Amino acid sequence: MQPTPDPAASAVLAVVFLPFVAAALVPLVYRALGERTAYYAAAVALACFGLVASQYGAHGAVTVPWIPSLGVSVSFYVDGLSLLIGFLASGVGVLILTYSGGYMHGEPAQPKYYAALLAFMGSMLGVAFAADLVALFVFWELTSLSSFVLIGHYQRQESSQYAARKSMLITVSGGLFMLVGFLLLHDVLLDVTAADNAFSIVWMLEHADLVQEELRAAGLFLPVLGLIAVGAAAKSAQVPLHIWLPNAMEAPTPVSAFLHSATMVKAGVYLLGRLRPIFVSEEWQLLFAVLGLTTMTVAAILAVGATDIKELLAYSTASHLGLIVAGFGFLSDLGGETGAFHIVNHAAFKAALFLVAGIIAHEAGTRKIANLGGLKDDLPITAAITAVAALGMAGVPPFNGFYSKELLFEAAWEAAAHAGGLAWLYPAVAVFGSVFTFLYSIKFLMLFFGEKPTGLHSVHSPPWVMLAPPLVLGVIAGAISLGGVLGTFGIHFAPFDHFVGEVWASTLPPEAEGHAFHYYVPTHLTPAAAMSAVTIVVGAAAYPFYDRLHRGVNRLTDVDALRANWYYDSAVFGANDWSDVAAARVQNGLLRTYATWAMAAVAALALAGYAASGVALPSVDISAGMTLPMALVLGVAIVGALAVSIAPSHISGVLTLSILGFMVAVFYVLADAPDLALTQLVVETLTLVIFLLVLDKLPAFYGNAGRGKMVRDGVLSVVVGATVFVTVLVSTAAAPAESIAGEFLELSVPEGGGGNVVNVILVDFRAFDTMGEISVVAMAALSVLTLIAMRERGEIQ
Repeated sequence: MQPTPDPAASAVLAVVFLPFVAAALVPLVYRALGERTAYYAAAVALACFGLVASQYGAHGAVTVPWIPSLGVSVSFYVDGLSLLIGFLASGVGVLILTYSGGYMHGEPAQPKYYAALLAFMGSMLGVAFAADLVALFVFWELTSLSSFVLIGHYQRQESSQYAARKSMLITVSGGLFMLVGFLLLHDVLLDVTAADNAFSIVWMLEHADLVQEELRAAGLFLPVLGLIAVGAAAKSAQVPLHIWLPNAMEAPTPVSAFLHSATMVKAGVYLLGRLRPIFVSEEWQLLFAVLGLTTMTVAAILAVGATDIKELLAYSTASHLGLIVAGFGFLSDLGGETGAFHIVNHAAFKAALFLVAGIIAHEAGTRKIANLGGLKDDLPITAAITAVAALGMAGVPPFNGFYSKELLFEAAWEAAAHAGGLAWLYPAVAVFGSVFTFLYSIKFLMLFFGEKPTGLHSVHSPPWVMLAPPLVLGVIAGAISLGGVLGTFGIHFAPFDHFVGEVWASTLPPEAEGHAFHYYVPTHLTPAAAMSAVTIVVGAAAYPFYDRLHRGVNRLTDVDALRANWYYDSAVFGANDWSDVAAARVQNGLLRTYATWAMAAVAALALAGYAASGVALPSVDISAGMTLPMALVLGVAIVGALAVSIAPSHISGVLTLSILGFMVAVFYVLADAPDLALTQLVVETLTLVIFLLVLDKLPAFYGNAGRGKMVRDGVLSVVVGATVFVTVLVSTAAAPAESIAGEFLELSVPEGGGGNVVNVILVDFRAFDTMGEISVVAMAALSVLTLIAMRERGEIQ
């Protein structure tokens, strides 16, 4: 057997980071090319596709040190699964960016649009090839950030703002759950491996059994599994976190086709496929088979209730993602084959259908299902593309979606036959959900047949730049369909079968032995074939009642308690109302209030941190080095501090406070620290002068703040003082074995050329720190001067 070549580090690094560099250059390119920037972006995507293709057949990791002290590296891993997502992100990216050249004509903010699309593509490629949990999380969150920009492209529309916020809140929140799972996993693995491996996905895949054993021994297997499941479910729009996906259709159609059919929503199912060898177990099957089949069915029912073609496709996307999740959830080899194969099939037919939806909206001027029909005469090529893609989505043989759905039926039947009892719900729910999938798929196809609705005038043919990308996707879907027909006669398309087999092998545990992957139209009756037949027959019988089913679904979704959106809106807008009340209380324009909240928060966080970390306070020997003059000076300082709290006016309070400051300066003199004493005297004098200069702008007396506020302020002052005291004790308790003071003293004259070691430290050894501090002071001074000048000119009040 010929050994598998290692991936080329330069190619892998280039494919991940090239899109980010290209995105940074978009503003400059747009100045030169204008709307033709779409083809610049498409060329970048094509280059990435070529780089991914150059790694076909390679297998292995590429590692670049990132944070060596923490054992964190930027690691990338090439195998069948990562290549699949890489091909989808870059290949579909070429088609989407080309399509955008026609669709986005005359649209606003195009530089931002193309830069965000390229950044998203780079983020998705990073997710695909990441071999390190830290790198995976970083790229994972970058996909959420770039998709937020793209979904909110029409930023002045409230619906677009709402959709972008919803997608960000749900996907980023899910990512934070996933991060906690990663950290728990890392914490467990530190006990059995080196720090370099505790974040490494590659090491975990090679030691999958050990990872699972350690998690179970620590009692963290189910928590980690659940936390990662939340992250994957949020990104892949699984019930009940599916609600962001339909709203995301506010984005331009190319964004919907790219992010929400072929790439971003695949991140969640990719994560499940990547971690499947590590976590596969009975708990894994129960969680993801139930989650996937539930999402597949619920989303398919909601798609039947859709009134907008992009809304229909959005719910359809969630449904098919549920199919992939369920496939990866089943323990058998068939489950892995289902997930791997349907990622390919779904990307082909769904991206094509989204682009078709864009053509319909662009040329017909509407996306309302009730206002569309009879489009085949005006859009014959688009109708042919839709026929191939929609029938594949419906799972009708011999079109491509049929084969992966057949694998799901086989996996569900096999799991039920093995477990028995309630497990027979697996195949039953799979068929039930597939009936609704058949219904909405045929409904989309029928937009091109029948009579045109009243008011739908002549529809123009789209430009070739918009027609070519869905045509390419339709041809790919058709080629996969043809491969199944040929497979029935024993003629297999070896390169495609081999690639899908490689993807599937990436989802198997290390000890599992796979087999050659082939797909074909069944020639004899099997349970899966019977399930497919039932789906098609029941779907065809129910289609005449589609409108009645459509109204029934909408009546159900009119009930608030049955809508996940109602819970989301209630929580978010309820939190908004509470924040408005809290803001009015906290930000009331009074300096006393701001100081109270800021100081209380800092003190609470500091003390809570000390308590949580179990910091023990060191013993303090006040008598060590204490002399009688020092004690007298400190006694006067304490009396001055007490006098400040009872001072009857601003002037007496400021003067009394100065006594405290000057006593501290005298203490430094007695402690043989003349430099500190001089600094303290200068600062104290300047503070006193500044206070005296502004006293005439303040009331002569403090006034009556009320006993409650006085008590509150007194307690707060004690807490803040205690916090500072504890912080000083904790921060000065460390006694390093080797002091740096000796080195400073030795190097002060030969290296710094000065006998005053403090000055040498500030000017030579820590020159950059000093320069930074001076820069901050200079910037603050310039800001103050600018404000004064603007006020004198009457520009500000």
